[in-house]
This record gives sequence, C-alpha cells and structure tokens, in this order.
Amino acid sequence: MGEDEKEVQVETKPSTRVFTLAEVLTHKKSDSCWIVIHDRVYDVTKFLDEHPGGEEVLLEQAGTDATENFEDVGHSTDAREMMKEYYIGDISEEDKKHSQDKGPKSWSSESSSSESSWRSWLVPVGLACVASVIYRMYALPQAS
Repeated sequence: MGEDEKEVQVETKPSTRVFTLAEVLTHKKSDSCWIVIHDRVYDVTKFLDEHPGGEEVLLEQAGTDATENFEDVGHSTDAREMMKEYYIGDISEEDKKHSQDKGPKSWSSESSSSESSWRSWLVPVGLACVASVIYRMYALPQAS
C-alpha cells in the first residue's frame, strides 16, 4: 500500500519541461521570444510590448542565455517576481551554466562604513593642509 501511495505522488507531481539551448534559439522573433535567465527558460512574447526598456532589448537577447545582461541592468524585486508569470521550463543539464541569482542590485556604496568614514575626514584635512602651506608661501612673505 505504501508503494501505491508513492506512485500516485509521482504521477500527480507537476513535471517541469526541459529545453536545450538549440530549442530556445529557434524562438528569437517577436512572434515567439524565449530567453534563458539563471538556467530557467522564459517565454516573454506577451511581455515584449510591456517591457520598460522596449521590445528591442528583449529581442536582442532572444534565443540566448541573457543572465549576465539581466543582472548587469539590476532588475528590481518586482521584475524578478513578474518573471514567474513567463516561466515555461528549465534549460537542459548539458546547457546549464549554474549561475546564481544575485537578487536586486543594491544601490548603496560598495565600501564598508569604516573605509568611507576615514575618507570623509581625510580629504578635508589634506585640503586644509595644502591651503595652509600655499597661504604661508605667498601671503606671509608679501606682508613683510
């Protein structure tokens, strides 16, 4: 009886379609536009007119792995959530790049707070010293 239950679970489990890069490559036009991001395949045909960057951006990446360009733009959390609507399957194991989703780009400074704090006072102090030296070289000798 336990084995029958396992069989039923396997049968009812939704299957994920698997595509090769060659299959994805055949969908690179405005009437059928697929892209790969983080080893997942998305049919973005219906999204072409809605894309904030214009349909050209998606058509340039159509049929390819667009992960690097997607991450370089720094898409928001909302954009990443919206992608779920266009997900149609995974890329085949032999075509996977195993890239990690970096999440939305942080627009804060990359440097640590201790590094930026010493820079915030070092530059003004350095400029004050230079100004003092220039003042002593030019203003004081003329006063005599």
